Amino acid sequence: MQGVAFGRSFRINWVSFIADFLLLGMVVGPLAAPFLAASGLLILPGIAEIIYFMGRHVCPQPEMGMMLASPFLMAVCMRCYGTVTGLLLTRLLLGVTGGQGFYWLHQYGWSGAALASVLMMAYPLELAAEVLGWWSFNNYVVTLFGLVTGLAWGLFTMPLLHRSKQLTVNW
Repeated sequence: MQGVAFGRSFRINWVSFIADFLLLGMVVGPLAAPFLAASGLLILPGIAEIIYFMGRHVCPQPEMGMMLASPFLMAVCMRCYGTVTGLLLTRLLLGVTGGQGFYWLHQYGWSGAALASVLMMAYPLELAAEVLGWWSFNNYVVTLFGLVTGLAWGLFTMPLLHRSKQLTVNW
């Protein structure tokens, strides 16, 4: 779709726009939910319940979220929020580098996809270790494992979601 701003035409990359919109929701929503729920103002607790509903359906342990506005927890655990943080960091890095650099995994084709897939296993492996009783839940540990997963996912997908015409992928 094209538009005009101050006499200049521009094109909207809808995939990029929607990806950024969803990422914004994933970054802000879990943090905002406890404050919205605690506010008691008009429809804000209802909005918080929508965020909590989504959190319960994407996070394996939403009851382990951090308490931000007593008695209300974040909508997701820190493992999930670490993953979102990794995605945010790679989006910011993409904005700075324009997708140029050796660390963007998409440029390595199937090898890059395989490496990203292995690194993305940090989250489920840590969760499995916790469930199997190898260690107990620790916010610092789960955040780190989530961050690795988010960085791997972002380093592979961000240039693909926000690509310009000059981006090429070698499969």
